[in-house]
Amino acid sequence: MERGKARSRLLSGVISNLAHDVQAFTSNAFLVTGETTALVDTGANFDVVSRVRDRVDGLDRVYLTHTHTDHVGNVAAVREAFDVETWGFDPDRPEVDHAVEDGETVRIGDDDYEALHTPGHKDDHLCFYSRDASVLFAGDLVFADGAFGRTDLEEGDRAALTASIDRVRETVGEDLSEMHTGHGPSVTQRPFEDVELAGRAARM
Repeated sequence: MERGKARSRLLSGVISNLAHDVQAFTSNAFLVTGETTALVDTGANFDVVSRVRDRVDGLDRVYLTHTHTDHVGNVAAVREAFDVETWGFDPDRPEVDHAVEDGETVRIGDDDYEALHTPGHKDDHLCFYSRDASVLFAGDLVFADGAFGRTDLEEGDRAALTASIDRVRETVGEDLSEMHTGHGPSVTQRPFEDVELAGRAARM
């Protein structure tokens, strides 16, 4: 198989959380099939390679929301198994092969996503938002029910996190349909309300 030529056995545009039932310490890892079959975060401490292979024959790209270990622990295995490169904010990190600039457009599945640099949880944190698909990959910025990313770790900054949440809220708009988060369940019912709630909670 040619490098970067994934052949999906699923319908295009499907978003699957490959870590949904994993009990180990990991982030979510979202496989998005389509024109550009991509993995958004690789997770850690579970066999993500076999779960990818159960669904597709290859990957075109790997996008990283940030480089905390639970999100990038499987990077080496994914690179080796699929001969695929990774894209993230900070190319000085060993897990990142190519830089994604703030405001850059990237292709995930069948849709274009805007990369939003959203520090506060970690300096290299990115969210990915598609206006056409009305989908947000939020990483560890915000979660279901208005929870938000930790700021007590290295590079954590509550003021920066709050500003990042505000930026995402202003970017996505009230018609946001889906929010896929770094941990816990995805939000498919009024996710904009969870973003708003997270912004209020982060100010407390």
